[in-house]
Amino acid sequence: MTGVVLRYGQLYGPGTYFDRDGDFARQARRRMLPIVGSGSGVFSFVHVDDAAGAAVVALEHGDGVYNIVDDDPAAARDWIPAFCRDVGAPAPMYVPGWLVSLLAGRFAAATLREGRGESNAKAKRELGWVPRHTTWRDRFVARS
Repeated sequence: MTGVVLRYGQLYGPGTYFDRDGDFARQARRRMLPIVGSGSGVFSFVHVDDAAGAAVVALEHGDGVYNIVDDDPAAARDWIPAFCRDVGAPAPMYVPGWLVSLLAGRFAAATLREGRGESNAKAKRELGWVPRHTTWRDRFVARS
């Protein structure tokens, strides 16, 4: 018996939280998407089109657990300001971790301060999958 598990990064693109009208854009416009502490938490992203392509390939050839992410993990201090610019939101605030823990919970604060990026090397090597959108920096939010 074989099985496949795909661990997706933060999905971006049309219809996602990161879309121009998505939840993260609304939060950014309300200045509710801060950089916590030094902003050192690292996030991995994947475009929805690449996520769908990986699912097809994994069903055909996969056996095991694969991280489905682009090639460019990013610290919160890098991606949050870029995202805010893309959606026309004000620059993000810097907020101490203890305050975010108090207001949004320890998980949210830890993710934004201590998150680790993921590697797609195994998916590339074993599935032959390669993301078409290799970095969120090229097209984080769909251009109108």
